[in-house]
Amino acid sequence: MAKIINGKEMAAQIRAEAALEAAQFARRYGRAPGLAVIIVGSDPASQIYVRNKHKACAACGISSQVIELPGDTGEKELLARVAALNEDAQTDGILVQLPLPEGIDKRKVISAVAPAKDVDVFHSLNVGMLTSGDYTLAPCTPSGVLEMLRRTGIVMEGRKCVMVGRSNLVGKPLALLMLEQNCTLTVCHSKTVDLKKECRQADILISAVGKPRLITGDMVKKGAVVIDIGINRLEDGSLCGDVDFEAAKKKASYITPVPGGVGPMTVAMLMKNTVRAAFAAMEKKEK
Repeated sequence: MAKIINGKEMAAQIRAEAALEAAQFARRYGRAPGLAVIIVGSDPASQIYVRNKHKACAACGISSQVIELPGDTGEKELLARVAALNEDAQTDGILVQLPLPEGIDKRKVISAVAPAKDVDVFHSLNVGMLTSGDYTLAPCTPSGVLEMLRRTGIVMEGRKCVMVGRSNLVGKPLALLMLEQNCTLTVCHSKTVDLKKECRQADILISAVGKPRLITGDMVKKGAVVIDIGINRLEDGSLCGDVDFEAAKKKASYITPVPGGVGPMTVAMLMKNTVRAAFAAMEKKEK
């Protein structure tokens, strides 16, 4: 029976560390690290995410600015808001909450964020630095998964990792991070032939697809570590991941639940990234 990796407890530890680092920053520079979040429209899920980020900032001693714009905001106005935050010396991190309304070019907005303030790590320059291994910040969810594995004491070097999902936000950057840990990596996706066969070879099996219970118990190798990044809402309103949790936990050595697994780590790593970006910017000015 698998040991459950408690993402809530681990995220609380990371937020506590971020709070100590934020306090150190404040003592050194006379202000708190600053995060600005822009949200356009009233998407309910986005509203919840933004509130959670704001609460986390307050708990960590990070100054949080939430800029709420109406759903009919034009691309030009949004880009002007981003440009103003790029120039704001009190703002160390900028996050534009996705999705954006139709008519706004997501790539143009992401590219407008100053790379040094891109705490989501979506900017093409930062993605390139991640690819080369020469980076300061890593995307929040992928780096959260890596922290879960490290803090649980799971050996990654030399292990076979199967990544199910190749999105630009999670799958691809996490694959890069696992390669950096010297895993032997296979990336699976919708065109993969015999997904079950690939998954059953994994010492570390990670799914980030967004399909309820895609990973069944017979796809899990005995003793594997199973990381479920997917979050899906069922017809009855309950949440489940990409993994059939009850079946998989009988074979895995470690497994993350949904909810309460990877999810809390994403916001915790955002706090870490904001503080890191703040220190990096001030240290650059001091040189």
